[in-house]
Amino acid sequence: MSDSLFAPMRNGQALPLAEVPELALAEFRTEVIRGVRGGQRLVCLCADPELNLYAVLADDPAGLLRAGRTRLDAPRYPALTPECPQAHLFERELAEQFGIRPEGHPWFKPVRFHASWAEGPDAWGRTGPIVPGVLDFYQVKGEEVHEVAVGPVHAGVIEPGHFRFQCHGETVFHLEIALGYQHRGIERALLGGPHPLSLKHAETASGDSTIAHAWAHCRTLEALAGVVVPARSERVRGVALELERAANHTGDLGTMAGDVGFLPTSSFCGRIRGDWLNLTAEGCGSRLGRDWLRPGGLRMDLDPVRARTLGERLERAWTDTRDAVELLWGAASVLNRFEAAGAVDPVQAREIGLVGVPARACGIDLDVRRDHPFGPYVQHPVTPCVAESGNVHARAWVRWQELAETHRFLRSALESLDWSQPDPRPAPLPPLAVDSFCVSLVEGWRGEVLHLAITDLQGRFRRYKIVDPSFHNWFGLALALRGELISDFPLCNKSFNLSYCGHDL
Repeated sequence: MSDSLFAPMRNGQALPLAEVPELALAEFRTEVIRGVRGGQRLVCLCADPELNLYAVLADDPAGLLRAGRTRLDAPRYPALTPECPQAHLFERELAEQFGIRPEGHPWFKPVRFHASWAEGPDAWGRTGPIVPGVLDFYQVKGEEVHEVAVGPVHAGVIEPGHFRFQCHGETVFHLEIALGYQHRGIERALLGGPHPLSLKHAETASGDSTIAHAWAHCRTLEALAGVVVPARSERVRGVALELERAANHTGDLGTMAGDVGFLPTSSFCGRIRGDWLNLTAEGCGSRLGRDWLRPGGLRMDLDPVRARTLGERLERAWTDTRDAVELLWGAASVLNRFEAAGAVDPVQAREIGLVGVPARACGIDLDVRRDHPFGPYVQHPVTPCVAESGNVHARAWVRWQELAETHRFLRSALESLDWSQPDPRPAPLPPLAVDSFCVSLVEGWRGEVLHLAITDLQGRFRRYKIVDPSFHNWFGLALALRGELISDFPLCNKSFNLSYCGHDL
C-alpha cells in the first residue's frame, strides 16, 4: 500500500518520533482498518499515559512495517475490534493499562487484572488491588449444557491459567481462557531505562524464549544507539536462536506424543530436548541462553574448538531427534488422533492474527526471518514450512519441518564462522537517540516477538511495549476447541504450547 498514511520503516530501524505521522482519530482508525483489510497485519496497538495511541502494521510482502499515531482528546474512542478483530485483545489491554475505553468493543473484559497505570479508576471503574480471575464468564444457556472449570492451579509444573468450558456432554461449545496470574509488571519496569536490569527483564519475559526476547531487546537498543553488530556475532546470535527453537520443538513433539499415549517418541524426545539445551549451555554456560546476548554483540563468543564441538554434538542430537520423531509418523493410531483434533479455520486464523506455528499450520505463509529479515537471515534466509489443515497434525508437522530447517541453518552457520579476526567484546552503548521510535521483530520458536521502544528527550524509555506470540495465539486455542471433545483439550493445548508469562508480562 504505497498510498498509506503511516510511515514505512524496516524491522529494527529507529525513526525520530516526529517522522511517525500523527493523524486525526478518524484517519487513524481508517488507516488501520484499511491496512488490515488490504492484507497487512496489526502487530502492535498501544498507548501511553498522555493518551497517545500508536499502531504498527506489518506489510509482509513488501518487507516493511508501517507506523502511525493519534492523540485522544478523552480516554475513549470508537473501538477498532468490530471491523478489525486483530485489535480485540490490544484494546482490552489499553483499557486496563491506561483507562482508555474502546466504545463498542464486543467482549470488553480485563486482560491481566492488574491495577491501571493511569491515575484513578480504570475503564471498568476499578480501583485498588485487583483479584486475578474474579470476573464474569460467558455462559451458554440450554438443557444439559454444563460448565467445566480447569485451573488456575494445574498438575505438574506448568504455570497458572484458568480455562472455562461450556459443554454439551463431551462436546465443547465454547472455551474462555482467563490469564493474568503471572503478571510481573515487566513493561512498567522497563520505563526510564535502559538500566542495568533492562536486559534481564527482557530475556525473562518468557523464559523458554530467552534468546528471542533478548535479541529483540538488543536490536532495539542498537538501532536507537546507532550501533552495528559485527557479522560473526550476528551469526552466533542466529545459532543461539535456532538452538532455542530446536530444543522447544523437540520437547513439544515429545509431549504431544505423550498426550496420545505414544511412549517411544515421548520418552526419547524428553531426553533429546536436554541434549539441545546442553548445546546452548556449551555456547554460553546457561541451558536457557541467559546472558548470552549483550547489546552490541555477545557476552561469550564462540572459538574454533567450541564451534567444532557444537557441530559434532549437533549432528548426534539431530540424528537422535530424527529417529525418535519418525516413529511418530509411522504410528497410525497417533496420526488418527492428530488429524481428528484441534482444527482452526484458516479464515478465522487470519482474522484474529495468528502468528508462528499455529499460523503456518493454517496455510499462512509468514516468518519474520524471511519476510522482515534480520541478522544472519539477511544473507542466509530460511524456508518456512506451511501446512493447510490447521489441526494438531498440521502443527506437529510444521514443527518437524522447522526442526529440519533449523538443523540445516545450524550446520551451515557453524561451518561458515569467520575465525580470521575475533569480534571485539561489546563496549557500553552510546546514549540512545532522543524522542525516537523503534520496532524490532524476531521470529522466536513460538512465532513473532515484538519489542517497541519510544524514548524521551533524555534518551530514556518513556514507553516500552512487548508483544509475545502467545498474546496473538491464545484465542486461537479457544477456537481450536469449538466442537471438539473436552478430552482432547490437553493435546490441543500442547499443540499450541503457549506462554502464560509471555502473555501476562
